[in-house]
Order: sequence, then structure tokens, then C-alpha cells
Amino acid sequence: MEGGGKVAYSYGGGLHHDTKLLKSFSSVEPRKFGIGLFAGLLIVTCAYFSTAKFDAVHIAMSKQPISSAAKNAVGFSSPVNAGDNSKQPLDLGEQDQDALSKEGRSKAEAEKDDVGGGISNSGIAVATTAPPDPAAEGGKDDEVAEKDDDPSVVAVLPPLSSDSADTAQASGVLEDQELQVQNAVAEAANPPENSDGVSSSTNGSSPSVIPFPSDPAEIPAPAPSPAVDAPADQIPEMEAPPPPTPIQLIPPTPEVKQADWEAPAPEWKPLCDVTSNHRIDWCELDGDVRVLGANASVTLVAPPGADGRTFREESWRIKPYPRKADPNAMRNVREVTVRSVSGGAPACTDRHDVPALVFSDRGYTGNYFHAYTDVVLPLFLTARQYAGEVLLLVTNHQAWWVGKYAPVFRSLSKYEPVDLDRDPRVHCFRRVQVGLTSHDDFSIDPRRAPNGYSMLDFTAFLRAAYGLPRDAVLPVAPRGQGQGRRPRLLVISRARNRRFLNVEQIARGARRVGFEVVVSEGGHEVAPFAELANSCDAVVGVHGAGLTNMVFLPRGAVVIQVIPLGPLEFVASYFRGPSRDMGLRYLEYRVAPEESTLVDRYPRDHPVIADPGSIKAKDWVSFMGVYLFEQDVRLDMKRFRPVLKKALSRLRAKPKNN
Repeated sequence: MEGGGKVAYSYGGGLHHDTKLLKSFSSVEPRKFGIGLFAGLLIVTCAYFSTAKFDAVHIAMSKQPISSAAKNAVGFSSPVNAGDNSKQPLDLGEQDQDALSKEGRSKAEAEKDDVGGGISNSGIAVATTAPPDPAAEGGKDDEVAEKDDDPSVVAVLPPLSSDSADTAQASGVLEDQELQVQNAVAEAANPPENSDGVSSSTNGSSPSVIPFPSDPAEIPAPAPSPAVDAPADQIPEMEAPPPPTPIQLIPPTPEVKQADWEAPAPEWKPLCDVTSNHRIDWCELDGDVRVLGANASVTLVAPPGADGRTFREESWRIKPYPRKADPNAMRNVREVTVRSVSGGAPACTDRHDVPALVFSDRGYTGNYFHAYTDVVLPLFLTARQYAGEVLLLVTNHQAWWVGKYAPVFRSLSKYEPVDLDRDPRVHCFRRVQVGLTSHDDFSIDPRRAPNGYSMLDFTAFLRAAYGLPRDAVLPVAPRGQGQGRRPRLLVISRARNRRFLNVEQIARGARRVGFEVVVSEGGHEVAPFAELANSCDAVVGVHGAGLTNMVFLPRGAVVIQVIPLGPLEFVASYFRGPSRDMGLRYLEYRVAPEESTLVDRYPRDHPVIADPGSIKAKDWVSFMGVYLFEQDVRLDMKRFRPVLKKALSRLRAKPKNN
């Protein structure tokens, strides 16, 4: 009672100090009493909520034994003597229930241990500085202490007097202990997760979560055994009963089959399109496709499990050449049967990992212009997107023709073209297209083309296929700025019809204007003439297949098309639009009647001269026979010289979009 009348609070003495403790309350300062009262209420509140939260699990816990591994998984902490490392953790599944009411160590051991581990009445491991209950030292009391008498509850209370000899801690101890209690409650409410992000369970694998019980008294004791009081090292191992079915607190995840998330098979669409393109009929087949050249058949085999929504049996007859409206052109094109079947398809002899294109090289391909517009250009438009990984299957195969355009075939496919008509094998593919994509004569519509291909892409492809060095014209010095380089003009002469009858006069006039002139007709081999055309800056020729060589000109070059006498506006368009699409500069010259040899054959009042439209209205053969096959041209250089000057000025001007 010394030192200002304050009575020191002591934990020593256990329960026999309760009377003295109550008597000392009257002399405790109100502020410290309030702090102690608040701490006590906090402990009681935490214990209450912990008990209420896990009430539902107590029943389940009381029906099955809990192994030491399970208790460790959910957070049991057994008292361990810090001074004696030989002590083993408490195993409730193998030791007597008496261990729940006893501390399991002597008073001397407890005095060595200033701070030990304990279990509070809420099931939370907390630190305690109190010695063990004297009632537990004798080892005779089998009852579990009541909650109000549990020393672990008292252990978390701070000392009531800061002058006590047993408590010399700073004023922040109360706050630290409150935080410990709150953290312990939070851990009990949110069990730790394992490495897979799933809360630990009693068996270590089930997603079910069994919370820690709030009262050790609710844990059932194991069945009585005669050897229960024997030393720990002599206790025989007991065969654990099979565990009951665990309570599944989390609903099982439904099994998702692959068929549930896979996109459904697309609905069937016709194999062939014979209406949308005015130039060609074409077919697309995807799946198990078998091509037999001996009978010119392309067969799609039904996949397993196909139904009426995803597969239908069809049969089509297609001529894979892009002039379906011209009976004369289609007359010699072989017909290909395209079908879909559920069975009876020929067995595969050769399987391919690349797609295939089926087309014909007959029709009008003997004509240089038609070779490009009917096959070479559509083949580029269809096959270029595969970057060489495509097989070309050719019907009506003409070896000389394929050899003539060999650089084109080698640049589009890494494989030799197959002569389908003479091939007895059954080629099997995952994708086949019958017929080539074609937009118009000597033209590409980038809006409809794969990868937005254009005529610029086509001419760049041809220059690369033939190894041509010039992609664009070289600059030409303006007039009055020195001699500079003279631009080169190619004059295309013809051997039979629509010939230049005064080619030497044309060449002299072009040189006077400022051109270097080259005159050539070309030959069977494409590569030499391609190199010549690529070396020139301008080309002039009468309407005809020879102007097709404009595909080899460098970008920015000038094309001069001479239109013979007659209503040839529509045939002139074969080169007018495409030349501009190729990045070339186009000029046109229409001959006067005096410049045509038709005036030598027909009088001036003849319909051929006076009324060309009447000849065109008759039929194509009459029209072609007169205006394309019967006339030659003799240019009037006084009329033609301004066109040459205009071509030269275009070359001196800065190219647009080149």
C-alpha cells in the first residue's frame, strides 16, 4: 500500500489472489480502470463473434477425429517450452482429453518461460506471460476450465498499474496487445491459402474449408484405450477409422466438355458460284477433298457426324477458264465435275499439306494479250496470297505454254505444275479452288482482291519474276539544262496486220523530238522482250497484243496507244484504264481515214468508211475482219509529232504517286 496508496497488480498466485484483486479495484485510478474495462470488453466481444461464426462447424468437428496434420492446416498452435526443444506439439488425436485442461508442463518449466504459446477460448493462439494454472500442475483435475476461468483470457489483459514490479513496459503495450488480438481474430476468420490459392482443409486437397473451433472442449476425445496413460514413446499406433464424407461448403465446378465451348460447324453453302462473276464459274471446297485427274473430278467427302445443316450432296460441272460467255473460247476447255458425297469417294494415293488450284490453260491463251488477261493475271490474283505454298493442277495442259511463262509459275508455286489430264493419282487436300479469281480484262479491283492486290502489285511481281532492274523511270533533264540523258522510246512493229507502214519515218521524227528510239516486234520468248521494255521510258504501238508488254515498263513511263480507223473505243479500253492502274502515263492517238489502208480498199462512201457503226452492228466476225485484220496504219508525222512532244514533257515532269 506504499507509494501513494496504489496497490500493484500481480499475476502471480493464480486464483487465490482473486479476493485481494477485487479489494484493490477501489484504489485503481478511473483512467486505468477504464482502459482495463475496454480491453476486457474487447476480448469478450472477439470471443463471442469467433464462437458464433464457427458454430455451424462445431457439429461436424464433433463427429470426426482431427489429426495433427489437420490441426496444423487450420492453425492449431500447441504450447511449446522455449527452454526445452524436445517437447512435441500437442496431438489431440493421440493424447488424452486431459491435455486440454492441463498445460502439460511443470511450474519450474513455466518459470523458465517468460513468454509461451497458448490457445485462447476463441481458438486463437495468443502470447501469455502468466504461469500455468496451479490446478493443472497436480495433473489430477480432469475438468476443462470454464471460459471465465481460462488463464489465457486473463493473459491478454494489461496490468492495471504502471508501477507494478512485474510490468515495466511502455504505455504503448495496450495498443500493441489490442492489435495482436484483432490480427488473431482476422486470421481465424480468413484461414491462410495454400500455394494454389485455395484455403487449407482437413485433408489438404479438398476445396472445403473447416474453420477452427472456438472452444477446445467441443473437440471430441478419442476412444478410451488401456494404454492411454502409458508414456508417449510406448503408446501403440491406433488404426484411424475411415473419415466420413467431408462437408462440401463450396459447390463443385461443373465439368465443361470441349463440345460445349467449340464454335458450331458452319452451315452448308453451295460448293460452286455460277452467278456472281460474269467471267468465270468457280468452286471452293474445304475438308477432305480428293482430286482425280483421270476423270476430271474434284470430290468433297462428308466428315463424320455430318447432318443436313452442315453437309449436302451436290454435283456441278465447271469449265475453269474466265470467258464463260464466249462459246468459241470455251469450246476446247475441259469440263471438271465438282461434287460432295457421303461415301464412295476414291481412295487417296497422294496427300498434300498445301491447297490446290484447278484451272485450264486453253481458250485464247495462244494470244499474248489473252495469255495475261485470262490466266497469268487471274493466277497471280488467286495464288499470290499463298506465298508459294500452293499446288497448281492444270487441265488442257500445254507444255509449250507453261514453259513460255515458266518464271511466272515458279514465282507463284514452289512445286511443279501437275498435268491433271494425264495424272492417274488421287491427290488429297484440305482445300481446293476450281477456277481462278478474275475481275475483268487485264484489270484488278483491289476492293475484291485478296490482301488488296492491285495492278501495281501485279507489275511489281512480274518485274521481280523476270529479274528486271528498273522499278521507276530515271529523271529526264528539262529542256535548256544541258544534254542530259535522252529518254528511250520503244516502237512496237507488227508483222501481219495493224502494222506501221512508215516505221522509219516515225523513228526519225521521235529522235528529232529528243528520244532514243528502239524498234522491235518481240518473239516467242518473253524474257528478252521483257528486258527490252523495262529499259525504255515510253512505248508506242497500234492497238494489239504487243502493248501488253507495258507490264514490264518502269513506273512513270509513257504509253501511246494508236487507235486504228473504226469504232474501236471499247477495245481501246483494254489498255487505257489498266495502264493508269499500273502507274503509267497514258496518251492516245486516233488515226484519220487518210492514215488507214482501208481507204485504199473501200470507196469513201462505203459503210466501212462512212458508217462504221453499221459494220459493228452486224456481228463480231465481220467487225473484226475489217477493222482489226484488214487495215494497216501510215502515221502522218505532222499530226503525230505533237503527241511525241507531249510524251517527252510528261517524262520531264515529276511523276505523280510514283
